[in-house]
Amino acid sequence: MKARNYREVKGQAYTRKKYIRGSPSSKIVKFTMGDTSGNYKYQARLIAERAVQIRHNALEAARIASNRVLNEKLGNSYHLKILPFPHVVLRENKMIFGAHADRLQDGMRNSFGKAIGLAARVKPGQSLIIADVNEDGLEAAATALKRGSAKLPTPCRVVIEKLGD
Repeated sequence: MKARNYREVKGQAYTRKKYIRGSPSSKIVKFTMGDTSGNYKYQARLIAERAVQIRHNALEAARIASNRVLNEKLGNSYHLKILPFPHVVLRENKMIFGAHADRLQDGMRNSFGKAIGLAARVKPGQSLIIADVNEDGLEAAATALKRGSAKLPTPCRVVIEKLGD
């Protein structure tokens, strides 16, 4: 199974966990990191360029990469937030190739598939990660979000704006 097979947004979202036996849990550990009660002057946002499905392990990898850079450079004077939540359950109809595979599987008969992971559907222009920092942490926030965008399956851009107080 390759993650690229689940990148494209197609069909209706499969989200009703009430009806899904053995639905996988999300790998995202935390959605907010850093000092949440701080008063920050600037906000850096990572914005998706295309409509795409982002798997939960890709979001977790982006969170870890961004948080590590901010934690090393700024200590605890930042607030990082992951915005998309993985609701969509991904399914796979496992196929076996090789000798005697015809005895083990039925092809496309009963091909609904088993739940293998979760994904978040993202629209173009949607914010994925937000980092609130002060003026001395602007460069660190931009590099952190760039590092996080390398883990995601869509081209992203970083936008920095001043927060109005």
